Amino acid sequence: MTVSANITVDYLREQLAATQKPSNPPDVVTPRGAYSWPEGMLDKIAATLKPAGVLIPIRVYEDSLSVLLTQRSADLKHHAGQVSFPGGRMETADSDILMTALRETREEIGIAEEYVSIIGYLETMPTVTGYAVSPVVGLVDGNVEMTIDRTEVEYAFEVPLEFLLDAGNHRIVPREWQGLSFSMVEFHYEDQRIWGATAQMLLRFINIVKNK
Repeated sequence: MTVSANITVDYLREQLAATQKPSNPPDVVTPRGAYSWPEGMLDKIAATLKPAGVLIPIRVYEDSLSVLLTQRSADLKHHAGQVSFPGGRMETADSDILMTALRETREEIGIAEEYVSIIGYLETMPTVTGYAVSPVVGLVDGNVEMTIDRTEVEYAFEVPLEFLLDAGNHRIVPREWQGLSFSMVEFHYEDQRIWGATAQMLLRFINIVKNK
């Protein structure tokens, strides 16, 4: 299906309307499609997966949409220096994975829950670092200001949705993990490299938008 670059908020709501919040976050779905993990990869980490939630913030402007991402601090214990969505590990005080994603977003980039309009969810996916990550998709007005916690996030940046929807911007790169070889998609926008689990989540979101 060919999708116009001029995607509207109403169209996104429609495409994500049938998605549901994961009831059991550790119940993961192995990445599918041309960039799937090889057989046996999930088995190596499944027993130790910890639930986590991230927000995929769609910034809404008068004539465009963009996806907000963060560059994590180089001093963090996990995923230091990587591009990611705001989010983190589920805490015992969190009632569900949605609360986790919204809490972490507020803590990391200062966008409070009341400024996020939730429009859908992606399937929970595993990461090689031992997390079962549930992505939550939310709309955020482009005028909402951020207050970045520099202990966790170096800076935030945005990628136009139009750029991400263009298959010509999907780079397929070889990867290897514990002797297993596979291929994954990456996005290179300006001087930013979006790879790993974050790129995989973006790809899932794109496929939903394109009804694939």
